[in-house]
Amino acid sequence: MYAVFKRELFSLLNSLMAYITIGVFLLVSGLLLWFFPDTSILEYGYAELNGFFSLAPFLFMFLVPAITMRSFAEERREGTYVLLASRPLTDWQIILAKYFACLVLVLFALLPTLIYYYSIVQLGLPQGNIDGGAVTGSYIGLLLLGGAFASTGIFASSVTKNQVIAFAVAVFLSFIAYSGFDALAKIFALGTLEDVFLWLSVNEHFQSMSRGVLDTRDLVYFLSFILLFLGATKLAIGGRKW
Repeated sequence: MYAVFKRELFSLLNSLMAYITIGVFLLVSGLLLWFFPDTSILEYGYAELNGFFSLAPFLFMFLVPAITMRSFAEERREGTYVLLASRPLTDWQIILAKYFACLVLVLFALLPTLIYYYSIVQLGLPQGNIDGGAVTGSYIGLLLLGGAFASTGIFASSVTKNQVIAFAVAVFLSFIAYSGFDALAKIFALGTLEDVFLWLSVNEHFQSMSRGVLDTRDLVYFLSFILLFLGATKLAIGGRKW
């Protein structure tokens, strides 16, 4: 499994698309956070990163699918998955190796944003006047959110040979999971279904973690979400003769 993980990670790191995607994510988040008047922290006047953590999930909807879209789609298109499947590896080992390689790249994209936190700490009056617990919870939530979107991206890549289609399907699934259930909850407001759709909403659990409270229910939700789509990926690749 480690050999496949290392192969997949180095393949991603050698891909120009990965660097372009991460670069665009950092550029857009930086511009929105510091330069655009409507979202700039300098214009807002408070030492907090709520603006970044509100915008990052929508950027992740495009960043993560761009990273995961080649996972299985490219292997199937080029016929190299046959060689990979012939090795003494289970389907789960292959899936998890590819998943964790994508997740590491998501982590690489998040690490440079820590400079935003450092900058806010230095700019705050008095210096360091920032809710560190909320920031920590938000970063953990972003990593879990990236993991959730990566699982949908891996699944989308396993059902098609076309990377563009895999990207589009992953973006759609990520959007529905993050915003779609919120919209349904508003439609069925004051009803039993409202609570059901809010529980299914990724956004609801991410916002809960962003308050700095690590609730085990949120952790269980994200892990269940990830396992659900990785399990669907197992069915997709296991039920097909390559």
